[in-house]
Amino acid sequence: MEEKIHQLVAAKVNISLHQVKNTIMLLNEGATIPFISRYRKELTGSLDELSIAMIQKEYNYFVELGKRKQTILKTIGDQGVLTPELQKQIEETYDSSTLEDIYLPYKPKKRTRATIAREKGLEPLAKIMMGQFEWDIEKKAKSFLNENVDTVDDALAGARDIVAEWVSENQRARDVVRYMFKRGAVIESKVVKGKEADGQKYRDYFNWSEPLSRCPSHRLLAILRASKEDFVKITVSVDEEEAVSRLDGIFLRGNTSCKNHVKLAVHDSFKRLIAPSIETETMQTMKENADLEAIKVFGENLRQLLLAAPLGQKRVMAIDPGYKSGCKLVCLDEQGNLLHNETIYPHPPQREVRESAKKLGTLVSAYKIEAIAIGNGTAGRDTEQFIKYLKFDRDLTLFSVNEDGASVYSASKVARDEFPEYDVTVRGAVSIGRRLMDPLAELVKIEPKSIGVGQYQHDVDQKMLQENLDRVVESCVNMVGVNVNTASKHLLNYISGLGPQLAQNIVDFRRENGNFESRKQLMKVPRMGAKAFEQSAGFLRIHQAINPLDNSAVHPESYHIVERIATDLGCNVKTLIGNEELIRKIDVRKYVTASIGEPTLNDIVKELSKPGLDPREKISAFEFDENLKTMEDLKIGMTVPGIITNITRFGAFVDIGIKENGLVHISEMTDKYIDDPSKVVKLNQHVRVKIIDLDMVRKRIQLSLRQAD
Repeated sequence: MEEKIHQLVAAKVNISLHQVKNTIMLLNEGATIPFISRYRKELTGSLDELSIAMIQKEYNYFVELGKRKQTILKTIGDQGVLTPELQKQIEETYDSSTLEDIYLPYKPKKRTRATIAREKGLEPLAKIMMGQFEWDIEKKAKSFLNENVDTVDDALAGARDIVAEWVSENQRARDVVRYMFKRGAVIESKVVKGKEADGQKYRDYFNWSEPLSRCPSHRLLAILRASKEDFVKITVSVDEEEAVSRLDGIFLRGNTSCKNHVKLAVHDSFKRLIAPSIETETMQTMKENADLEAIKVFGENLRQLLLAAPLGQKRVMAIDPGYKSGCKLVCLDEQGNLLHNETIYPHPPQREVRESAKKLGTLVSAYKIEAIAIGNGTAGRDTEQFIKYLKFDRDLTLFSVNEDGASVYSASKVARDEFPEYDVTVRGAVSIGRRLMDPLAELVKIEPKSIGVGQYQHDVDQKMLQENLDRVVESCVNMVGVNVNTASKHLLNYISGLGPQLAQNIVDFRRENGNFESRKQLMKVPRMGAKAFEQSAGFLRIHQAINPLDNSAVHPESYHIVERIATDLGCNVKTLIGNEELIRKIDVRKYVTASIGEPTLNDIVKELSKPGLDPREKISAFEFDENLKTMEDLKIGMTVPGIITNITRFGAFVDIGIKENGLVHISEMTDKYIDDPSKVVKLNQHVRVKIIDLDMVRKRIQLSLRQAD
């Protein structure tokens, strides 16, 4: 069975059987996706994380399908109707829809019209009717009259109910209708009477239809949301006449009086049983596909946000802007520790401009501030403009920081544990500052779906969303690596092989024993076994370690190779690291063994050149057009600077410095055809866009990248 699953997975993901077998073996041994991708390239043929995740997903699907088969076989067996042929058919089925179709006639049912007819003794009459050999079925029906069946019409109607159920349980019939829904179903939505005014944001779907197969995922999710909120009613249908005609071709034969009754039963079966069932199944499949697409886009955006350029270890003043409540500001040291907090009131209604300016100057000087982070929410632009023209005793760079999720963090248990003596406003400002210094380290404290870089995150399958986003976070954290002596437990939690308990144990051990001096010392952490160490060590960095390799992505299992290389080059490891002249002399072929091949050796050589290199880009400051404050300041034809804040399959949203974000539709990104906006833009990218349309009523701004060029 396991061998068959390996073959099925290999065919499904189009990856060689050898690669699939080794990947599944590693996963079953407890290896994580980042570890396999980075340190087991010889076994997997250098598969990336995406391919490994696909193998894992398909493998789990077939394992679960196998469990479902066992349940079905037991249920049918308990009924005493499991034949060798039926058992073989079930065991050789590897599609869930087909499996459920086979099981349908044997599946325990609620009391149906067919069940009631059987209770009245009409199943023999239904068999005669279905056979279509009886010339006078009405006459035959008289023999089935009893205390529960008063008339011939009642008998025939009951028999038709049974025939209709048989038709609906017929695998070929279901496949015919399923194919029609897949190829030709039309989805329609109509506004619910009386909801026109309240549902204005869904007015595009008040009287709308299109082929379901062409409905993009974002539109399907929008319609489903409108339906869930009771603004529209949705129907999904196929050509009834054609569907019934095809079913007639399966079930009708001969020319006896039975044929007309079977025809009636087929029509009834389609309308009452098959069509609703396949419609539900089709919509479920379409919804799953739409969820996957939305989650994929969400994951891509989250990855870009987590890997956003960090400012690094600088002294930062962070400001959470506000009008009436004032601007909460905090001063942070190079490690993000809170040094001071205060509130200033430079805006109406207080308008304490002079006092606020003086206070800012004093704090910048006292705490040796190197950069200022300003939240991009309410009063963000006004605060930026206020500070921009102040004179300080040093050069400072101002950064506008996306606040999405900061309020979620500030009210969370994580924030309360970090700052139990401070209120949410202080915590929020700290989060803004730390997000500038290291977006990845700060954003891992926030539930991924609260960060604000996806669409329909509350409409998609929540378990699937959580699993996928957690995988993205894990991938990003391990790609960058973490300093084990400064990382929070939230960051360590995502390191390959650790998890919440080990992450907490590392933090506790560090607090009790001081900083780690070597990776080997990690083995002293409670519950850090050999497997957890193997999975995590390569992603944990120790700055100023005794062994310089401890601050690199070289795994401890490969240290002996580096030592051998250094010996062959007549130097020590410390001299070798970063020495391009020596590194160019390395011939990796000399060090290939049965377990370590050229892919791993090439990674080691690359790491020796720039050990622990942060893969993230360098940060750059950005300035909005200072003349833009509200939508009323916009005019069609203007070209303005902006920042990409969200990417969808239909376009990208751009912050141009006002409350409302504008949309660059995919058709306005480039003169060439593209099917994915992420091929042109990325999150946090600085762009210039042209305003091509304004809808003041719905607060919508249409932008163009290609026309701005």
